[in-house]
Parts: sequence; C-alpha cells; structure tokens
Amino acid sequence: MMASLPPNPPHLVKFEPSGAPSQEYFLPSEKLIAGNPRQCVWEHYVDRSGKFFAGLWSSEVGKWRIAYTEEEYCQILHGSSIITDADGNALTVSAGDSLVVPRGFVGTWEVLLPTRKIYVIYEPGSSTSLGEPGRA
Repeated sequence: MMASLPPNPPHLVKFEPSGAPSQEYFLPSEKLIAGNPRQCVWEHYVDRSGKFFAGLWSSEVGKWRIAYTEEEYCQILHGSSIITDADGNALTVSAGDSLVVPRGFVGTWEVLLPTRKIYVIYEPGSSTSLGEPGRA
C-alpha cells in the first residue's frame, strides 16, 4: 500500500526581497533604553509546529532590553550593533558577522547604525510566529 502525500509537500524557500510581507512595529516602552526604533520583520518561513522560524529583521538606531526564550542564529547583513549581556560583556557585530544567541540570554541590544539581519529561530515553547524575532 502506498502512503499518501501530505496536502502541502515541503518545498524550498528562497529569501527574496518581495517574498514575504513586511511587518513593522515599535518595541514596548518598558523595553526601551534609548530612542524608539522602528523595526521590521519579513517572515519567510514558519514550520508546521510553529516553533521554527526564519526571515529578515531590521531596526533603526536605538537601545533596548532583551530576554531570549528562543535559540537564535543571526547573520548581520548590514549596519552595526552592540549586544551586551547582564554582566556587561559586550559584542559588537557588523555586516558579515554571524552569531548565536542562546535561550536564557539577558542583556541589551543597541543599534549604532541601522541594522539588518537574517534570523533563524527555534522557540521550544512557541506554537505561533514570533512577530518580534529575537526580541531584538
């Protein structure tokens, strides 16, 4: 007996500039430290479980508090940011840099020059899209 195919078989997803609708937002005031940066997400992929996401994120200049409940891989496409942990250890990232932010990371994200990144997120406790990738 042959197994039936799922209704929507998996397919490759290419990150095209017009391949995903943009979602603009501002961070809640309790997270803000400096500025009020407009941020934008282009969510290119969400798996069937709603726990794995990939797309593009951008932010204007500003600084805010972050607390990760997800695991996130980032590749910085342009701009410059400083990510600082709760102990004051800072990492400056700019175009071409890649990093992983582990679940449980607490600190700040400061955008020095408007920044755009590719994000790949696994959120074990989630079942819907994040809307605010990386909380950053």
